[in-house]
Amino acid sequence: MSNLMKKALGLLTLAAVLVSPHVKASDLNSTSVATTVTANSQVATWKDVPTQILSADGVDFAYRELGQQNGGTPVIFLAHLAAVLDNWDPRIVDGIAAKHHVIAFDNRGIGASSGSPSNAMEQMADDAIAFIKAKGFKQVDLFGFSMGGMIAQEIVLKEPQLVRKLILAGTGPAGGPGISNVAGVANFDLLRATLTGQDPKQYLFFTRTPIGIEAGKAFIKRLQERSENRDKEIAVWAYVKQLQALDAWGQKHPADLSVIKQPVLVVNGDDDRMVPTSNSRDLAKRLTNSTLIIYPDAGHGGIFQFHAEFVPSAIEFLGR
Repeated sequence: MSNLMKKALGLLTLAAVLVSPHVKASDLNSTSVATTVTANSQVATWKDVPTQILSADGVDFAYRELGQQNGGTPVIFLAHLAAVLDNWDPRIVDGIAAKHHVIAFDNRGIGASSGSPSNAMEQMADDAIAFIKAKGFKQVDLFGFSMGGMIAQEIVLKEPQLVRKLILAGTGPAGGPGISNVAGVANFDLLRATLTGQDPKQYLFFTRTPIGIEAGKAFIKRLQERSENRDKEIAVWAYVKQLQALDAWGQKHPADLSVIKQPVLVVNGDDDRMVPTSNSRDLAKRLTNSTLIIYPDAGHGGIFQFHAEFVPSAIEFLGR
């Protein structure tokens, strides 16, 4: 185990702060889980769409679904470190769902999904594939943010026929520089957020310039728009498992990404502290059919800061 992982384990008491603040696990009550799609779900927004449950490979996956009426290739959202459903920016989900069928889910052992959480990107990819197939989808588009972008790479390498297009935001390739340092960066920001009474995402996702600070405040406020039937927070031990997966990914031998022939949109801010921006530029070079967008004065959460620009770019890319 690396020194960074040892430091991460030493800061477990701070880990729970990383998820949405002021939300208790008990907030996800029986009324928030639906096993069937209601008529209202087709016109719902991210703040009120019901959470549903789908069983696959012995796991009950919690998920939310919007934009079914749009038809076309479904877009599967793959989330970041420590994220549950309520960590997705409503502006991005609702924006893309206005034109596309979108689905976001909690991986095994995360949020309201059952099972034991994984500490390997490969297993997370297998879980995502199982979920996609259980939904009956023959082909999907993948939108992976941060750790979700790493899972997306594993999915397309494992089952290329299942994937039509990919959006990879704030992420990097296996073995990319700085990825094994995520635990250290995350736990340092957890500590200083605790000491200053702020949400860690203010530090982790945004720059410390006036523009970045204000963008972070606006993003964190948006995450609280769903006031009822929120997801369960990630458990501390599940967070540790994900840190282990990131540590392993950062030390893994790089894959041959030239075999990925699907169109890929690569996006990041120009000052990403968690997954250094150089990784996004490297991804774009190594993928044979890629488009790169780098937002100025933006960090790891560049897509959240620039959601008004990102959503149209994503819709245009998916619609080509």
